[in-house]
Amino acid sequence: METENRANFTYMGRSFDKNYNDDSSAFSDCNSDRSGEFPTTSSQSRRLIMACVSENSDDLIRQLVADLESCSIDEQKQAAMEIRLLAKNKSENRLQIAKAGAIRPLVSLIASSDPQLQENGVTAILNLSLCDENKELIASSGAIKPLVRALKTGTPTAKENAACALLRLSQIEENKIAIGRSGAIPPLVNLLEAGGIRGKKDASTALYSLCSVKENKIRAVESRIMKPLVELMADFGSNMVDKSAYVLSLLVIAPEARTALVEEGGIPVLVEIIEVGSQRQKEIAVAVLLQVCEDSVVYRTMVAREGAIPPLVALSQSGTNRAKQKAETLIELLRQPRSGNATARASNVSV
Repeated sequence: METENRANFTYMGRSFDKNYNDDSSAFSDCNSDRSGEFPTTSSQSRRLIMACVSENSDDLIRQLVADLESCSIDEQKQAAMEIRLLAKNKSENRLQIAKAGAIRPLVSLIASSDPQLQENGVTAILNLSLCDENKELIASSGAIKPLVRALKTGTPTAKENAACALLRLSQIEENKIAIGRSGAIPPLVNLLEAGGIRGKKDASTALYSLCSVKENKIRAVESRIMKPLVELMADFGSNMVDKSAYVLSLLVIAPEARTALVEEGGIPVLVEIIEVGSQRQKEIAVAVLLQVCEDSVVYRTMVAREGAIPPLVALSQSGTNRAKQKAETLIELLRQPRSGNATARASNVSV
């Protein structure tokens, strides 16, 4: 991957040029649950407040962990909700709760047929996963498959928080394959397509992490990810153009992804981004088009016929350093669209 001077930003280990006037981040990690506080009785509220400020909340946490395994669903719900809240904003509580043995019973609750119990279990696991020391224990406790199940069948909040929890676990490299093989990619694509704005953002962030692995790229293409990605890139009001384009930039390395992109009408959308997008969006779009065109005379012809050369010329004069270089390379390819020399610049195609 190419590097620029001082003005790069890094997300999940990948560097991107930051010489543009768009200061919004393409991705932000999923944080603790954003569902708001929950109604509790005054005595419960006092107990939680005291636990949060106390130097020794061990007794309360041990009792809550015991209640997770109660025969009463109501007691389980209450315990899971309180653990969810205790783990929401305080890192010390996350370690205490995990050390008290909460993770395995919480994982069991994720498989519950009670929607609220499942949601609280999922979200408590998400909040605990914000502590790096807990991630390996959560995965080894068998959380991945129940989280994928919640991603498929849970409440809207459970689906969003399951996506975030899977993202957190995927930050351990070996978990990416396990998550993909557990069936997470299709429901994440469904959430990207049909979820609310938060669901779309959470799904795109999780997919960006998971699709750094080759086999997950193929799973995503087979799950018809190109349709929602192209639709979101075409909607400049969605606040999803950057996120969708970054996910696409990982996928187009695969030939199957390039074919699917063209079939879903992605070329006109990418050309429009080069015309009217932000500097960041233009840089991603030109890199994707260069990857698409590198080995295909047919695709070069399609890009040229979409009127790509004038905005590419403008980008080659006023874009970021990286965008200028890629725009110049792509212009040269497009000006000889029937040339068979498709491999001379493969080293310039990294996204």
